[in-house]
Amino acid sequence: MNNAELQARKVKAIARGQGNTYPVYVEHALNSEIWDVEGKRYIDFGTGIAVCNTGHSHPKVVAAVKAQLDKFSHTCVMVNPYEVAVELAEKLIAIAPGNSEKKAIFVSTGAEAVENCVKIARAHTGRRGVIAFNGGFHGRTNLTMALTGKITPYKNLFGPFPGDIFHAPFPINCHGISVEESLKTLKNLFKVDIAPTDVAAIIVEPIQGEGGFYQAPAEFLQALRKMCDEHGIVLIADEIQTGFGRTGKMFNFEYSEVEADLMTMAKGIAGGFPIAAVVGKSHIMDAPLPGGLGGTYGGSPVACAAALAVLEVIEEENLIERSNQIGSIFNERLSLLKKQYPLLILEVRNQGAMIAMELMIDGDAEQPNTQLTQAIIANAAKYGLVLLACGFYGNVIRFLPALTISDELATEGLNDFTRLFTELV
Repeated sequence: MNNAELQARKVKAIARGQGNTYPVYVEHALNSEIWDVEGKRYIDFGTGIAVCNTGHSHPKVVAAVKAQLDKFSHTCVMVNPYEVAVELAEKLIAIAPGNSEKKAIFVSTGAEAVENCVKIARAHTGRRGVIAFNGGFHGRTNLTMALTGKITPYKNLFGPFPGDIFHAPFPINCHGISVEESLKTLKNLFKVDIAPTDVAAIIVEPIQGEGGFYQAPAEFLQALRKMCDEHGIVLIADEIQTGFGRTGKMFNFEYSEVEADLMTMAKGIAGGFPIAAVVGKSHIMDAPLPGGLGGTYGGSPVACAAALAVLEVIEEENLIERSNQIGSIFNERLSLLKKQYPLLILEVRNQGAMIAMELMIDGDAEQPNTQLTQAIIANAAKYGLVLLACGFYGNVIRFLPALTISDELATEGLNDFTRLFTELV
């Protein structure tokens, strides 16, 4: 069975809404490489959207999963709990930024983690409103779509959405949106749309993922913390894409020295096994009544075992520091392209191994080059690469290599990308 045949079967069997970027069907994968059913090899610069931070099929993760399967695969942590879940909760609490006493809950997906943050914040405050930011992405469920600050493809055709959700501009220096402007708009919301005493939570990504890999300035997060303290609002850090060493810290909020009240964890948490968590200050986490939080598959023992192994790998292989080294390699090479094509490449930016290259038309930052971005993604497989796009206008190439990638493989992939880029422009 080849890729074309499998794609034809997929189109007939799976709804078009669950599309696929590449008609490339994986036969096996190891660390930073993927092989398709036709035997072709690809260098993976996407890692399943920042999920396989420890690479595909890391031996330690595989061994932990196999050992857990030999014991049991499911009992439901809300019925008959198990030690691996308790141990993982203890470790997540220990690594979460800030000194406050914390607790955790487990769910299955990042969107569930976000929804539960909103539930917890509303239970704690007795308030209704939630503020998010333009360009933010928080999930695909009905509530998280409402929080997401981008219509197509995430919200188009799916309304109506829950009320009491409000949006403000996210500060983006290269597009002229200052911290002061964003904060001013937030304060204006309090005058026009909802009183601060009726806001349960503000949710923010420290680096916008789908929005374009824009880093929130430290002073912005510090100002949000001050604002939330002043008005009794719960500050939620959405660290789903930025967590577990991806940005050169265990979690990105550490750069701003801000402690959020609640934070979401998912993606890189378990090397590809579906699990997510909310970690937050104990007195806030305990606001819901018993039975008010949970789910059948939340805290799967198999996924918990995988997550514990991932944390060991991050520490033993020094992957947080490795993230910074990888980011430097990518930034240096992509910056050479920017020098060569200053009218096409607006900016190369990275925080650790969360790397982006934003494309424009004729040197105009307000003319996103979506067409070239789409062409690069569409042709990446021909060059043996897996690449992803993002951005409010779909004009940002994002690079999310495994933190276990070798210098040699990263360089090979960047050589392939340089050839791809130069042959398309």
